Amino acid sequence: QEDVDIPSRRVLITGATGLLGRAVFKEFNENNWNTVGCGYRRAQPRFEHINLLDFIAVHDIIHDFQPHVIVHCAAERRPDVVEGQPDAASQLNVAASANLAKEAAGVGAFLIYISTDYVFDGTSPPYKETDVPNPLNLYGKTKLEGEKAVLENNEETAVLRIPILYGEVERLEESAVTVMFDKVQFSNKSANMDHWQQRFPTNVKDVAAVCRQLAEKRMLDPSIKGTFHWSGNEQMTKYEMACAIADAFNLPSSHLRPITDSPVVGALRPKNAQLDCSKLEMLGIGQRTPFRAGIRESLWPFLVDKRWRQTVFH
Repeated sequence: QEDVDIPSRRVLITGATGLLGRAVFKEFNENNWNTVGCGYRRAQPRFEHINLLDFIAVHDIIHDFQPHVIVHCAAERRPDVVEGQPDAASQLNVAASANLAKEAAGVGAFLIYISTDYVFDGTSPPYKETDVPNPLNLYGKTKLEGEKAVLENNEETAVLRIPILYGEVERLEESAVTVMFDKVQFSNKSANMDHWQQRFPTNVKDVAAVCRQLAEKRMLDPSIKGTFHWSGNEQMTKYEMACAIADAFNLPSSHLRPITDSPVVGALRPKNAQLDCSKLEMLGIGQRTPFRAGIRESLWPFLVDKRWRQTVFH
């Protein structure tokens, strides 16, 4: 990587208290960027407390800090919550994003808007950036509307679509991957696991590295903009992820039951929304942590049987 010589490169990260935002904050912070994170519910004391729907507060922080780059991680990303609270989700995923794009344009900042593989219907993977989106659920629709809104308000934006995320969580519920750990560990009762939807679990550290590499490339080359895809490359259903988690910790998996029917409750999910990542790869951008290594690192603090920890880590 060639060094970009910009004195005190400044980056602002929204949603810096969340699973992805924390990793993005850390990645930039540890690579000589002057990094400011903002959050809402969990902001203090480390991050700026900003409600992204308070457009005056957003304007003020951007004009005070004058970031070169803004990474917009904040979103309502739980599909079932979006279905139940469509207006609130649209405010955060669309209106706040459009406003951030305007404010970024006002100070000449490069905006990276985090989007999702759920903009696709999952019927003809893998998906290139040029493929026509067709979201099945309201979450995918709001994120696609957010993409359009940021690009309309600031053509110097990058949209980065990513799939299901995992990483170092504060609580197991923070990720749809790590939340399965309790079902894996408590093998005294059988657990039904989805074995229909094909997923590509992606480590937040890898997405964070991609955001930083994209930002640094952009500092050298203003043509870096538009839509990009990044994803892990191990295809797994949730059942297969759960088995891999069990295997990583030498736990039994015979109590896990694969369910091969498409789910009937909750928001509709695409069967296989695999993202083609060759555009970023051709730019020399990317990083992939093998799932077993990444999941072990993420989950070992939540192990119930502490004896196992000692054998592996001592």
